[in-house]
Amino acid sequence: MDNLEYDVVILGGGPAGLSAGIYSARSALSVAIVDINMFGGQPSNYLELENYPGMMKIGGYDLMEKFEQHCDMFDVKKFPMQEIISVDLVSNPKIIKTKEHVLSAKSVIIATGAKPMKLGVKGENEFIGRGVSYCAVCDGMFYKDKVVSIVGGGNSAVEEGMYLTKFASKVYIIHRRNELRADKIIQQRAFKNPKIEFIWDSVVEEILGTDCVKSLVIKNVKTGEISNLETDGIFPYIGIVPNVDYFNGQLAQDSKGFIITDETMKTSIEGVYAVGDVRTTPLRQVITSASDGAIGAVYASKYVQALKEITV
Repeated sequence: MDNLEYDVVILGGGPAGLSAGIYSARSALSVAIVDINMFGGQPSNYLELENYPGMMKIGGYDLMEKFEQHCDMFDVKKFPMQEIISVDLVSNPKIIKTKEHVLSAKSVIIATGAKPMKLGVKGENEFIGRGVSYCAVCDGMFYKDKVVSIVGGGNSAVEEGMYLTKFASKVYIIHRRNELRADKIIQQRAFKNPKIEFIWDSVVEEILGTDCVKSLVIKNVKTGEISNLETDGIFPYIGIVPNVDYFNGQLAQDSKGFIITDETMKTSIEGVYAVGDVRTTPLRQVITSASDGAIGAVYASKYVQALKEITV
């Protein structure tokens, strides 16, 4: 196991982490990005983005590839597919241990993002990969001419529902309220799609099946009525939880586990910054994650420079 020293180590290679990598490297610092997966983060799974300025419409994978290529232009060291053993944010320097490397850093930028929240109902864990999925782009092709169900009412739920109509014969969107939270333009497109049917004021109580998903037990939250909905697959899009397993409890977090930062992305630990979806923020989009990454990197760079001046 080799020991590597950097000015800044960034945990996470999504839009926030890659943006932080670009800005850190431009400050003439030694920079490394570590990720447990391939780089790109969740946007790599998005079929299409049409709200990233200047790109009009672009595939999520294509956009993230451009981010990564931009990092490469500044020779940012990349460590994808790393099995992380431990992360010590309190020590100085900070220590990140993977199965292959020990990385020490004067400053750490946390950009680990978030993951889909589970429904927490009976049958969900049992049928993951057999009818329960959290990525329509990844698994939509398996539902050609089949019936699928989306749970949720935000942008992700409605957009992924529309994507699934490319394959499925019918798409149900189950939402616990009587109106959507998605942007109006997205709602309008969904309401016009003949393959989509909305089930309002309802929640999933249980997922049923044998070898794979066959139906859902649905409860109307207003009337209490229980019904059975036949479906071949279910895609929950009810929210996200932060990826903080490796450093949970080391720094200040809100009630849902998201990392609390100030406007400079500084956390409760000196020299540690959090950017993108992993932090408490009013909006989680590719553009806000990239913006967070830039801010966090600038202030991490100032922190590192101050340390260097002290030691001179």
